[in-house]
Amino acid sequence: TVTMAVVDFIQVALFFASVVLLQRDLYNKMQKGAYALLASGSIMVLLGGIMKAVWKILYALEVCDYQVLDLSFFTLQGVGFLLVFLSLAGMFTKYNRRGICVNSVGTVPIFTSGMPFVIIQVIGCAGMQWCLFVIALKMKKHSAAALYVLSFVFMLGMGYLSAKFDDSSSMHWIAQGTNIVSQGTLFVGTWMIHKAGLAEKTACILK
Repeated sequence: TVTMAVVDFIQVALFFASVVLLQRDLYNKMQKGAYALLASGSIMVLLGGIMKAVWKILYALEVCDYQVLDLSFFTLQGVGFLLVFLSLAGMFTKYNRRGICVNSVGTVPIFTSGMPFVIIQVIGCAGMQWCLFVIALKMKKHSAAALYVLSFVFMLGMGYLSAKFDDSSSMHWIAQGTNIVSQGTLFVGTWMIHKAGLAEKTACILK
């Protein structure tokens, strides 16, 4: 339905709000190459989510079934989440402290099979959540750390639902609710470490 497609934008907005907070707090703490990965990965995830929602709207309105938009979802989000993970993980390495940065340029193809990108997306999501979990613990924000764990659990729930998906309306709404909770807890956790002074404390956190 159109309503379901519009709800898709909520979870996309929640994720993007989370990474915007991270970008603001980490802008002066990351090497330019790492920050470019964070920014570009975030934009790719955003675009993937928007394309998926637009495809649903067009399909619900019986305008067309433009499957390229649907296929772009896992392609863009898989690579996007992986880039976000790599940018955050890079902050904990000696390379970030030595000022060595890597610039990455790539072309993202669209395949009819999204399975490789589903795997990449899972790795990227898990890695991103782990990095944020570690940061929250180092800041002694255990409630934020717990929210990141909860967010990841619901992300895994999305994977389980995908395996059991029967294309019914109720299943769609369950999946939407699960994803909104996942992205919502991610945003709240990120907001908590942002308010706790992530921008000022990043240097000592990464020692």
